[in-house]
Amino acid sequence: MPAEFASLRGRTAVVTGASSGIGAAIAAELKAAGANLFLTCRSSANQLDALCRELGAVGRFVGDLRDARECDRLWDEAGAAIGTPDVWVNNAGVDLLTGAGRTLGYEEKLAALLAVDVTATALLSRTVGAAMRQRGSGAILNIGWDQAATGMDGDSGELFAIAKAGVMAFTRSLALSLAPEVRVNCVAPGWILTAWGETAPDEWQARVLRETPLKRWGTPEDIARCARWLCSDEASFVTGQIVNVNGGAVR
Repeated sequence: MPAEFASLRGRTAVVTGASSGIGAAIAAELKAAGANLFLTCRSSANQLDALCRELGAVGRFVGDLRDARECDRLWDEAGAAIGTPDVWVNNAGVDLLTGAGRTLGYEEKLAALLAVDVTATALLSRTVGAAMRQRGSGAILNIGWDQAATGMDGDSGELFAIAKAGVMAFTRSLALSLAPEVRVNCVAPGWILTAWGETAPDEWQARVLRETPLKRWGTPEDIARCARWLCSDEASFVTGQIVNVNGGAVR
């Protein structure tokens, strides 16, 4: 994508959960747009450090956003590094499909999702939104899920629907609270080829193609390009929106 389109030249951006997957792709796309980056992760410090070096990030934070005190520390450290950011992307979320998260019980998974995907998103958005509003400008971007509004069977479908529907509804309300100074939007990914998708069994591969009119998995870069646009002045008349990036899936 040409740097002239959706430029963020000279602006600052925080991306949470940036060490891999969608977060890393968003960070790279915002850098390509000209933004100065502050990136975060929960535990993958080595991966984050490598990405920070690659993208020339001006700062980084490693901490568990399930703890409200860590949210406060993130805000303090980001502020010390870049001041009030121009862009804030709430991408941090709990991975329940790969690694240790998939072994948790239903209630444990729900508690983790609510703490990170919902509570941390809300607390950080309100804090950064107030600072942006006082300054007079800013853009906040949240991450939802396209099936939160329509439903998906199974434990994971139920759990992610609870969390991501909350984020999507919060986005609409916060956009009203912070207008006209600050824009707040949400990207709702469909089937995106991250770590789980790369090893998903054949029946899931077939389901993705069956449910997606464009007949492919989405990529983290597909989400990142939409994120760049929503955070730029090209989308200056767009706020309170949930943008599905899902290959045209209609469920």
